[in-house]
Amino acid sequence: MKSYFKLLFQRAVVVSLCLLIQVGVLVFGVHYLSGYSVWFNIGMDIVAWLAVIWIVSCRTEPTYKIAWIIPILALPLFGISFYLLFGGNRLSRRLKRRMQTVQQIHMDNLTQDMRVLEREQALSPDAALQSNYLIRVAGCPVCENTESTYYACGEAAVGDMLDAIARAERYIFLEYFIIQTGRLWEQMLRLLRKKAAAGVDVRVIYDDFGCIMTLPGGYWRKLEKVGIKACPFNPYVPVLSSRLNNRDHRKFLIVDGEIGFTGGMNLADEYINLEERFGYWKDCVIRLKGEAVWPMTVMFLAMWAQIKGWKETVSFYKPPRPIAISKRPHGFVQPFADSPLDNEPVGDTVFFNLITKARRSVYIMTPYLIISDKMISALTVAVKNGVDVRIITPGIPDKKMVFAVTRAHYADLLSQGVKIYEYSPGFVHAKVVCVDREYAVVGTVNFDFRSLYLHFEDGVWLYKADCVGAVARDFDETFQLCHRMSLAEVRSWPLHRRLAGAFLRLLSPLM
Repeated sequence: MKSYFKLLFQRAVVVSLCLLIQVGVLVFGVHYLSGYSVWFNIGMDIVAWLAVIWIVSCRTEPTYKIAWIIPILALPLFGISFYLLFGGNRLSRRLKRRMQTVQQIHMDNLTQDMRVLEREQALSPDAALQSNYLIRVAGCPVCENTESTYYACGEAAVGDMLDAIARAERYIFLEYFIIQTGRLWEQMLRLLRKKAAAGVDVRVIYDDFGCIMTLPGGYWRKLEKVGIKACPFNPYVPVLSSRLNNRDHRKFLIVDGEIGFTGGMNLADEYINLEERFGYWKDCVIRLKGEAVWPMTVMFLAMWAQIKGWKETVSFYKPPRPIAISKRPHGFVQPFADSPLDNEPVGDTVFFNLITKARRSVYIMTPYLIISDKMISALTVAVKNGVDVRIITPGIPDKKMVFAVTRAHYADLLSQGVKIYEYSPGFVHAKVVCVDREYAVVGTVNFDFRSLYLHFEDGVWLYKADCVGAVARDFDETFQLCHRMSLAEVRSWPLHRRLAGAFLRLLSPLM
């Protein structure tokens, strides 16, 4: 009885119930007003068509527009109400000021060494074009003199992550979508407390919605009490708002501006297979050491400034001495950040550019495959150009409805020659792309609308970097553990499953 009582008053339950009550009031109001007057309904139809014209004129993904147009025309008042709440990325004055602060921090602290870009241009004009996009649009420089290490599973990275924390001298910055109390976090927290007590500047950002079931409310206060500066991103409050759409899905561990980690792995036991939920959990992490860690540091400090409203001298955190790495060439490394508030789909464009420039192979590993017609066309055209296109998705899903939408894309892709592999041992959470065994992207960006258009994300673009060979080998080994899907198998699925998938696919941008 006590466990039920405790569950009932968990923050997630209380806040969700408040939101459901507000949705219920909205639905009741729609039903009441719809029967109140014929003229009211005519007026709403006019407003609905005006809303449709507005949506069509907006600069956003066409599939996303269609997903909103259908409910607005079918149920005008209800559809318009929800579009106003969740359909756009309208910025308040406060958010506009914060975004300007973020952009200014990037501009003031990140500059491109043109000699690096010239060397890349001489080696590959295609690579330089892709780097130029990230420089001009995202303000993220391409770097050399950076060692990169790829970990094909979360548990392989833990030792080096803990070692980096233990060796910190000036600061440790963590930014994660999910932190969960458990063996991994407790081990990490002990080290963080020890370093904070020794005078190291330790800061933690966690997404409040991502941690709604994994951390108690106000957890940042507990961290502050032990000397760790902390703040939740976009606190989950019981008020319907479009800001519920935008979550901080990034994953950073940055030490002294010299070593940085990112990838799909969150700080929870299941990500390193200390806890089993969906079979074996396959994730990935990339470790950078060298010049490319500074852009990651600036990204963290810009997010910290956006949340806390702090003004500080970012250049103070730049490493005071050259970072010791081997003198041999390490390729080109370009960390990047993606914000949903600037109307520039950086992650989507990075993937699209890589796919369209591919000459031999495109390998993709993603937990969710909910993509636009534009991306489907890019993948299928690549196949028609003779490129070997392969996609790895989970064999055991974490979200059955989302998995149904993922599978709803199979027929279109398989019929055009794209090869799809389902990971038999369990769940794939890794977000990795490898092209021509020369390029790779490792980061937090999923192949789904929410990740590509609504979340704050990060990634690392790599060309001929140290770890690209390891990324390619990981794909080679993972293909052997997968079940390759066939078009005949997909067409043999029951009719009701295929119809349900088609319907969910229609509304998938809203999921």
